[in-house]
Formats: sequence, C-alpha cells, structure tokens
Amino acid sequence: MNLLSIIAGTGFLLLIFTCKGEAQQTDLPQSVTVMVGEDVVLPCFLKPPKDATKMTVEWGRPDLKPRFVFVNLDGKEYSADQNEAFRGRSSMIPENLKNGDVSLKLSDVRISDSGRYRCYLPREKKEYFTELVVVHLQLKCSASSPGISLSGLDVSSSGVMLDCSAAGWYPEPEMFWLDGDGNIMSPGAAEKSTDPDGVYTVSSRVTVEKRNNNNFTCRVQQRDINQSRETHIHVPDGFFVPQPDCNSFNIFAVILGLMILIGAAAFIWKWRKTEISKKKLKEEVNEEKKQLMTKEKENLSEKKSELEEERKLKNNLKKRRHFLHDVRYFFSN
Repeated sequence: MNLLSIIAGTGFLLLIFTCKGEAQQTDLPQSVTVMVGEDVVLPCFLKPPKDATKMTVEWGRPDLKPRFVFVNLDGKEYSADQNEAFRGRSSMIPENLKNGDVSLKLSDVRISDSGRYRCYLPREKKEYFTELVVVHLQLKCSASSPGISLSGLDVSSSGVMLDCSAAGWYPEPEMFWLDGDGNIMSPGAAEKSTDPDGVYTVSSRVTVEKRNNNNFTCRVQQRDINQSRETHIHVPDGFFVPQPDCNSFNIFAVILGLMILIGAAAFIWKWRKTEISKKKLKEEVNEEKKQLMTKEKENLSEKKSELEEERKLKNNLKKRRHFLHDVRYFFSN
C-alpha cells in the first residue's frame, strides 16, 4: 500500500466524522531566504497548539514528481513515495511535535530546492504555504559586479552604445541603467541565461546621448534579498558624434540635388544618343536589304531570259533534227 492510498483512506474516514469543506490556509510567513549549502527550517504550526506526535503531516511541492518532500505518517517517517532529491536531507524535529510545531528542516540546501512548499494536515484539513528562496553562495561572499564596455557608435542619434553584463547571480536578478542624475533609462530588454546549476548571467545594451556630465550607471539587484551591485562609467565628449548644423545640411542638400540633376541630364543625353544611333543603324540595314532585294530581282530576270533563250535554241535544234531525218528518209526511198 503506497502513501497515496493511505492518505486517500484517511481522508475518506475523516469525511465520516467531520463536516465537508476545503483546506484552510493560515497567515504564516510567505517567504524564507537561505544561502546555498546552509540548513533551513520552513515553519508550520498548529493553531491552537496541540500534540502532533501521532498526526499525519505531509510536506510537498506541487511542481515535483513525486511531490512528497517529507511525510510523517501517524508519528513515523514514511519514505516510500518520497522525492529522491530530498531523501536524507529532509526531517522534522520530534521534540517539537508535542507543541504543534510541524516545521520542515532541509539540510545542505541546493538551488533546485527553491519553490513553493505545502504543509498539509489531513486530519485538521489545513494547509500552509511557504516560498523558499535559495541564494547562490557567491552572493554571500562577494557578489559579481556588472562590467561595462563601449560597444560602438550610433551615428543616427549621435549616441554611444554601452554594454553591461554580470555573471554568477541567483535568484534571477534585474538589470537597469541610470543617468548621472539617478534617473532610470530605457534600454532594450535584458538578456538572461542560466548554467547547469541554475545560476544567471544577465546582460543589457543602451544607447546614451551627450549630457551635462556623461556619467552612467549599470545596476544589478535582487529584490527578494535586497542585494545589489553597480558599476559607473564616464563617457568623454569626444566619443559623441557631433550633429551637423542647419547651414551645412542645406549646402549638402543643394550639392546633392545638383549632382542628381547633372547625373539625370547625362543619362538622358546618353540615352538619346544611343536611340539615334540605333535608328540610324536600322535605316542603313533596311537600305541594304532593299538594294539586295532589287539586285536579286534583276538577277532573277536575267536568269529567266537566259533560260528562255536556251529553251528556244533547244526547240530549233529539235526541229532541225526532225527535218534532217525526213530528208534522209526521202532519199533513201
């Protein structure tokens, strides 16, 4: 028999002796923060206090499979359906159960332990929720300060592009930019990535324009633990591309317009010249064709005359042959 069937049976019996209704929630602390590698206690108390030694207490996380972190079944630890990630690291303090303290103790906390935990007492039909926030050990000693670098110039706005990045942060941090007066600027969306341990690297880019002091700040912070680091940079005036004045722009526009007109005129002249050359060439070709056709007709006419003369000669020869034949025949008789 597994834990699910036991709890289901217990819940069925409770329905016989108690009124129906949903589990009640309490006003316990919503969040607990701990550093990686430390131990932590997630609070859960019965109100009013009563002996919980023989009670069934289920600690779990709804996002896990299996969801059970630690189960105290009628005063004994039940580990058959326990999540492997918490085996040997989760426990309850036996001497505190008599006072209604059913808090969960987690040892050697990991980043993956972060999440929403549920303390559920089937007999009391009550549930308690606590959010665990795990902070990377690096932040406990010395948080990684953001690094700023100049990535390029934005000619369209006469601005300078600044990059900021910070690695080794947990939980998920926020990154934003400030000008010299402490006003929040509006950069592009920050890019975030995590390593296999869930530790964050965050980066952001902003385009800044010339100001009174040209001082800018990149700040990384975590609201849950009030942790922040920032780096300042001063951009010299020489890095900003000066905007051209109106007169220079007008002169440039006039010169550009003249160049376009000259180019268009040259193109039209060349096009007309090409068209005239094509037309002249076409006329010459047509004239040559006409002369060839005339000459061909004359040749055909001469050829026809020659053939007619040849035909007449053949007819005359044929007549003479017939005449000679008749003469010979006459004298032979």
